Amino acid sequence: AVSFSSGMAAISSVLFSLLRPGDNLVVHRTLYGSSYNVTAKLLPEYGIGCRSADLRNPENLLQVIDDRTRVIYFETPANPSLDIIDIEEVARIAGPRGIRVVVDNTFATPVFQRPLTLGADVVVHSATKYICGHGDVVAGVAVARDLEYVHRLKFDYMCEFGGVLSPFNGWLLLRGMKTLGLRMRQHEANAREVAAYLNGHGAVRQVWYPGLPGTEGHETASRQMSGYGAVISFEVQGDDDAARNVVNSVKLARLAVSLGDTETLIELPAAMTHRGYPPEILEEFGLSRKMIRISVGLEDPADLMEDLDRALCGK
Repeated sequence: AVSFSSGMAAISSVLFSLLRPGDNLVVHRTLYGSSYNVTAKLLPEYGIGCRSADLRNPENLLQVIDDRTRVIYFETPANPSLDIIDIEEVARIAGPRGIRVVVDNTFATPVFQRPLTLGADVVVHSATKYICGHGDVVAGVAVARDLEYVHRLKFDYMCEFGGVLSPFNGWLLLRGMKTLGLRMRQHEANAREVAAYLNGHGAVRQVWYPGLPGTEGHETASRQMSGYGAVISFEVQGDDDAARNVVNSVKLARLAVSLGDTETLIELPAAMTHRGYPPEILEEFGLSRKMIRISVGLEDPADLMEDLDRALCGK
């Protein structure tokens, strides 16, 4: 494993280490906003092509890869759509063709999902989130089975690009990892209650959470994950102002772009974490301006549901 000064330092270093001018990479259609900017805008400036596809369907992957494809990069669950991608199926397609599979495992963490055992070549985490768990660190991690590659990533990219994690932040990550399993299990238990509550609320039009039975991706998530995580996205009834009113009206949840803290965080992806997407791309990818993302914390779920109900009902 190689530790970095941020999640984006880890992601960018891994992608630059695996790609050269003339290569192309394939990404899932929905990515964290900064990851989208790196893959769709920055890498092409260096002669590296980027193709996006809905990787929930492996047939789509077969249509976009070619003999210059070197990397397939995706998040599962994806941010903020919670799309679930079958890691084993992607690896089955990529492996024989010599294509590296890079998986962002930030939402699931190693507690609930281990992509390397499912065929991925490299796993990246924004350790700012659950691995830290306390909202007081910015950090990233990249993990791979190939020790020669790990050595090259560390000394040729982490060191030379300057994305070096400070000793104090490293110590804080070690602190966070001591409680990671305990925290993730409680985060998820709370999220299941909140997701079920939102799914039955009259002011909510749709809920995205892989732990809800019958929803798209639930079966794949149940197979490759041991837990569904604690991030929920939902869309409210009404117009854009209705969504803004909800995030501005909650009292217990905090309006913030991050996730994975002990406290519940809420945001509007289209206006915050994913504001770098052009409006037409947001619409194409199904990320409406009414979508709200909530990272369920460790508070009593009854208090969280009361807080959300008050905001949803305009009280």
